[in-house]
Amino acid sequence: MSAALATEDTLIIETPERVPLHFALASIGNRFLACAIDHVMQILAIILMVIAFTLLANYSSFGDQLINAPKWVKAVLIIVIFLIISGYFAFFEWLWNGQTPGKRWLKLRVIREDGRPVTFWEAAVRNLLRTFDMMPAPFYSIGLISVFISSSDQRIGDMIAGTVVVREREAEAPAFAQVFASPVSDPALRRSFQPVDFSANINALTEREIQVVETFLRRRWDLPDLPRQWMAWRVALPIMYKLRPTYDLPTFTYEGFLEELLHRYRAVHRFID
Repeated sequence: MSAALATEDTLIIETPERVPLHFALASIGNRFLACAIDHVMQILAIILMVIAFTLLANYSSFGDQLINAPKWVKAVLIIVIFLIISGYFAFFEWLWNGQTPGKRWLKLRVIREDGRPVTFWEAAVRNLLRTFDMMPAPFYSIGLISVFISSSDQRIGDMIAGTVVVREREAEAPAFAQVFASPVSDPALRRSFQPVDFSANINALTEREIQVVETFLRRRWDLPDLPRQWMAWRVALPIMYKLRPTYDLPTFTYEGFLEELLHRYRAVHRFID
């Protein structure tokens, strides 16, 4: 299993192939700003909902029915507001692979402690405990204390869910445009890692997604070891999030997974010129 070791501001995750991936831990300031942006969006959503129902009650024949509605109708409205407050973070982190609008704006991402993408379970757990981390609300006092004493800058929700918040350090890895821009001269692929035996519905992938995998595998040896491993993780991350594959963790490697994925896909789908 991948081992994780945290230094002062960097999380080092050792992959099964014994190559360390360096993740810059998100600073408290960036996390606060991202959280503030998300809370503002929550407040705006609630205000818009209140305005919409107020206008509906004042200017439509449905208004009297709404005002005199049964208690269960009002309860539904309360539940909707509760879902906006409590489900906002979990929904976006699950939908956007560890990012909310605020985190995406500041280039932050929630990942598992082993470097893999968060599932709905981790996103839900870390955010269900957000209310506890916020106490006394809205100052996040417990969360701040937890971040200060944690070697991986984790609040209580992160500790329970097994997640960390990192910055996407674009300067340490080549951009996708740099890797995929020039024409590919040699289309031949070869296996360099032990095939990863996994179970997933590869038919869910689009041709564009498989072309990204193919292009990376063709050009990866032009990159130094660490950037190559980092790029393999970046390419595999959204695909693993989409397919939710099952595999044997001790023998898993990102490049072995991508190689096996491409071979399986091309065995079923013909090459498209």
